[in-house]
Amino acid sequence: MVGRKTVALGAGRYLTLFPILLVMVFPLLWMFRVAFLETGAGIDWQAIVSSSWTLNNFRDLFANANIGRALFNSVLVGGMVTVGNILFCFMVAYALARYRSLANRLMFMSVVLVLMIPVHIVIIPLYLICLKAGIYDSYWALILPWLVNPIGIFLVKQYIESIPPSMEEAARMDGAGEFRILFRIVMPLCKPALAVLAIQVFFTNWNSFLFPYILTSSDSLRTLPVALALYQGHQAIDWQHLMAGSAVAVLPVLVIFLFMQRQIVSGITAGAMKQ
Repeated sequence: MVGRKTVALGAGRYLTLFPILLVMVFPLLWMFRVAFLETGAGIDWQAIVSSSWTLNNFRDLFANANIGRALFNSVLVGGMVTVGNILFCFMVAYALARYRSLANRLMFMSVVLVLMIPVHIVIIPLYLICLKAGIYDSYWALILPWLVNPIGIFLVKQYIESIPPSMEEAARMDGAGEFRILFRIVMPLCKPALAVLAIQVFFTNWNSFLFPYILTSSDSLRTLPVALALYQGHQAIDWQHLMAGSAVAVLPVLVIFLFMQRQIVSGITAGAMKQ
């Protein structure tokens, strides 16, 4: 009787989740189907079902729309910002978590206060700083302002505080220096939190539109969201090429999520566990 009840509950759960899955996946499937439609074809149900599949839209984007350069820029900027956040947020979080002092408490309070400020408030000051520093319309303008994320500092600090300091103390007694303890002992233990930080930072920068649009003016420095937003006709919208560009932008995100979803879940759950 208990087994039948368990089976019934499981079946009911899947029957409930399946329509939700369809609603969430349908726009993605529609985007990929339109991306493979012939240029000029309609995007109604008849065209979706009966039209042939073609790769010409992707060829046109990489040959004529400079999407390859935009893809390279997005990968470069997202990768550099992600690596910078992993390194700098981790070091700052370790100092705030392990070295107790009034100055550290004030610094952590400043990090929390920064989280309360909407990021769009800094658009004009950041634009002026980039102009005066001479880094406007360069890769530095897309990378330097985002190398440290207050959310990342907060996340990693809370995770480090859940790790017992006994191994660090034992390493100090054996003569290990602070940097060796930091990168050889503490950092491997923080992999779940750092994985969550890396994914969150990479996705945020990959999808960022406003700041790359404001801080750059050259076509050679456009990232994928900006390049796709500017790729529109004057009289009509070229849906096939836009969906092809959107598919190019979505595929890396899907691949990263599929390969790192276990790290995401473990990082979220491990942060709530008490040692």
